[in-house]
Amino acid sequence: MRAVTFDVTVPKYLLGRSVGKLTEVAIFGGLSGVRFSEVDEAPLPAEDWVRLEVLKAGVCGTDIGTLTFKASPAMEPFGSFPAVLGHEILARVVEIGPAVEGLDIGARVAVDPMISCVVRGYPGPQQCPSCAAGYHCTCERMGEEGALEVAGRPLPRGATIGYHAGLPGGWGERMIAHRSQIFPVSDALDDRTAALIEPLSVGMHAVLGTRPWGDGPVLVIGSGPIALGTIWALSAAGFRGSIVAQIKRKHEARLARALGATSIVHPGAEARQALIETGARAYMPIVGEEVYAGGGYPLIFDCVGSGETIKQGLRYTSPRGRIVMLGCAAEIRKLDLTFVWAREVAIKGFVGYGAEDWRGMRRHTFQVTHDLLVKTGAPVGEMVTHVFPLSQYRDALSAAANRRATGSIKVMLDPTVP
Repeated sequence: MRAVTFDVTVPKYLLGRSVGKLTEVAIFGGLSGVRFSEVDEAPLPAEDWVRLEVLKAGVCGTDIGTLTFKASPAMEPFGSFPAVLGHEILARVVEIGPAVEGLDIGARVAVDPMISCVVRGYPGPQQCPSCAAGYHCTCERMGEEGALEVAGRPLPRGATIGYHAGLPGGWGERMIAHRSQIFPVSDALDDRTAALIEPLSVGMHAVLGTRPWGDGPVLVIGSGPIALGTIWALSAAGFRGSIVAQIKRKHEARLARALGATSIVHPGAEARQALIETGARAYMPIVGEEVYAGGGYPLIFDCVGSGETIKQGLRYTSPRGRIVMLGCAAEIRKLDLTFVWAREVAIKGFVGYGAEDWRGMRRHTFQVTHDLLVKTGAPVGEMVTHVFPLSQYRDALSAAANRRATGSIKVMLDPTVP
């Protein structure tokens, strides 16, 4: 089958970190570790697995950070290469193992790409504490080979499909997945909307995990799919307070309002004025930047994770407020943590999705997200600004990496197009 793969080597890393600043050829092109070629299809490793035809697969900010070598190396032990990339996946079922129930050939499905103990071949009481509790995105075996064998070899280490040498991701024509990773999609959702279930679930998991929300106001920092998805998740899940969205570009602001934002502010002076309107008072230290007391935001979602947004969150949070880290924050230089202790601020990170307590039931985040998409009919599909055939993966990656120039929000690949 045709697929886009990525391999990590020391020479490619050094080349990408140096020459990649000058030309995309070193990070997406012929000088990089990214290849578009024919690869072998993996066999179904057990009776409770399925084969899928990929319909749409998103390009994530994490993908761009990985390919440009800007991501922290801290997670390197929890991936394996070469890997078929792509973890935001909408697919169609084309083959079903004999032990699979409740699934039909031809069904459209969203795929949970995170690899649990069950996927690794450790069912029931053999699961790690995280997986047993329903939080498989922090599986404690992600650095180990699995008990399951694929094509006669133990399942390699890895946290997620898309960065895994044994389980191909969505940037290929076909893939395999365990039944526990499969979530049927209603005909009420078009392909673009359904293909967003994975990134939307990231925001939904964080929103549900921060209940009770209080009365607000809530500040959401960021203008990408995770930030926009968080705004939608707050609104869809029942938050009725004020949602202030810090957005950079006009088309992103328009969509943020459509998804539930109460007001829009641009970074800088507008964001500062909105903070002052919460009752915050500004003070200027002898050296350094302006600081504030009083007012502030009781809950902030940082969906960027840069040094600037982390600094802003710490200064804009009210006493005993909460900062939710959804952006892939990594190594931050000269980070001043004064307000963590001076205001008793709580900081919590969220990754992926899992089992949620939702309306008296225990349900996977994907299912909650899916059902609320059907119920609300929100225009989340408008986040998908660009769709490319698989063969045009370089154009797709360039569009995703250069958002200011291209106006992209979510870029997708369509392996069904020649």
